Amino acid sequence: LNGLNNLQEISFSKGITAICGLNGAGKSTLLKVIAGVYKPTKGSVQRYGHMAPMIELGAGFDPNYTGRENIFLYGSVLGFSKEFLMSKYDEILEFSELGDVPIKNYSSGMKARLGFSIATVVEPEILILDEVLSVGDAKFRKKCEKKMKKMFDHGVTVLFVSHSLAQVKRLCNKAIILEHGQLIAKGDIDDVVEIYEKKIGD
Repeated sequence: LNGLNNLQEISFSKGITAICGLNGAGKSTLLKVIAGVYKPTKGSVQRYGHMAPMIELGAGFDPNYTGRENIFLYGSVLGFSKEFLMSKYDEILEFSELGDVPIKNYSSGMKARLGFSIATVVEPEILILDEVLSVGDAKFRKKCEKKMKKMFDHGVTVLFVSHSLAQVKRLCNKAIILEHGQLIAKGDIDDVVEIYEKKIGD
């Protein structure tokens, strides 16, 4: 990643990387540029492999459609064929534990369930999660964390933003810290979290 808000030579390898930083540090902007939602102000982003971004809850869903219809809508946005989604439909519903009601009646936690279930039904090479595991019930969060760890074991690259340092330490093996759009630390999760805890404690 080159040229985004003066960030230079940012790279992410296989593993689960936490992106830490206070509000306004540039975490969501960075993820949106990687996902292709925003274009970099200069330079370029190089992506390798199929990517499933979950950046904004409900993004890609139509509130007037049912959960079933949105599986096909959101799945097509992620590049899945209708035939493939039909073959995985029961698996998606089983994981999400949701019924087929209009999305406008879904809570934020229910939207996160459905989005996560669709995005991970086939393990993408790159999964982007921006605060999507901060909503919903604890039981389902644990279920998602278990699936993420399984994906990590299969070599999936995950970029993860969460305000919960406990969750970050449970899930991630690497981390970076952003401050005003600048990369100020990068490395193993324990080392970087220690730096971050000192910063937020100042």
